[in-house]
Amino acid sequence: MGFSCRIPCVKPLLNNRQRQKRLAWAKDKKDWTAAEWSKVMFSDECKFCISFGNQGPRVWRKRGEAQNPRCLRSSVKFPQSVMVWGAMSSAGVGPLCFLRSKVNAAVYQDVLEHFMLPAADQLYGDADFIFQQDLAPAHSAKATSTWFKDHGIPVLNWPANSPDLNPIENLWGIVKRKMRYARHNNAEELKATIRATWALITPEQCHRLIDSMPRRIAAVIQAK
Repeated sequence: MGFSCRIPCVKPLLNNRQRQKRLAWAKDKKDWTAAEWSKVMFSDECKFCISFGNQGPRVWRKRGEAQNPRCLRSSVKFPQSVMVWGAMSSAGVGPLCFLRSKVNAAVYQDVLEHFMLPAADQLYGDADFIFQQDLAPAHSAKATSTWFKDHGIPVLNWPANSPDLNPIENLWGIVKRKMRYARHNNAEELKATIRATWALITPEQCHRLIDSMPRRIAAVIQAK
């Protein structure tokens, strides 16, 4: 009958109000060119876990190799993990910040001060730029809004639950795929691999992702 058993795609849950806001946002940005999107610095946090033998959902093996250590995916109850903040533009990536605690407004403003501003200098120099962030509580706090106003940095309005519109999500995916077969004994080894892999991302990759923004906007409008 044409059916196949497949792993379902994962998408953020959107209510009707969020769908309408996404559509309105996309229509407002539909005339933005790739050159205009190149003025936006995209940012995001990402969680990386130590997962021994994490080779994805399937392995190639022969009969009798089911218990071979190379064919296993080990599980631990409380895997070590690190949370990372990063930023990108069409010119490349900025420095990573490894977050040591839960991100509240004060912690986030410290990240902005010591990592976002240097990233802006590195990626834009003296040119103007617009900063992008999602609607996490620490990002949308009044104190954080005041920080941006005090520093004269415009913030791009952003629809809720929309990681698919943020090209830095693609970079996190690239990093995780490259790290797929790496094995780490502790969080410091994991951090070192993340840094090294992040450093391999080229300006060309970033430029291609920023160039995809008009297509992403068009896809939202087409899907209503």
